[in-house]
Amino acid sequence: MRWRDRFLFCAEALYKAQAETGEIKGHYLNATAGTCEEMMKRAIFARELGVPIVMHDYLTGGFTANTSLAHYCRDNGLLLHIHRAMHAVIDRQKNHGIHFRVLAKALRMSGGDHIHSGTVVGKLEGEREITLGFVDLLRDDFIEKDRSRGIYFTQDWVSTGCYSRGFRGYSRLAYACSDRDLWG
Repeated sequence: MRWRDRFLFCAEALYKAQAETGEIKGHYLNATAGTCEEMMKRAIFARELGVPIVMHDYLTGGFTANTSLAHYCRDNGLLLHIHRAMHAVIDRQKNHGIHFRVLAKALRMSGGDHIHSGTVVGKLEGEREITLGFVDLLRDDFIEKDRSRGIYFTQDWVSTGCYSRGFRGYSRLAYACSDRDLWG
């Protein structure tokens, strides 16, 4: 039950920081688990602690588990942050694999609120226009064809849920400034 101790520790620190600063704080409690049942236990416990957000590694957890968790979070007032652990094994292979654009479309249909999209500089480096293209796929209701961004046909997502992007903290100021210039 180490996850339970970790959740309690993080919730205590979160509420202490909120009390000291008067600011809203959050921490992504990782609900990813070996089974869907265990994942749901973690999400329920996070909700009972009153935290605002949980995290799920959608590739290691699976799309069906992610959809179940997305529905639970939506019904219970939790935000669902999507992490993409293991994605590089799938989408960074030049001669085989699945492009992240395809994974992004499947993820959008699966559900969530916020994704760790990576950046175009540093460790998570990717091609600028292609990264902008899959971020648009996750965020916008209507995407125009733009081959330079990896969008090969116009797509209308109508009311399918969308994501806001997020990223990890930066160890180098140059990366943060480059990302700020790109995303605003």
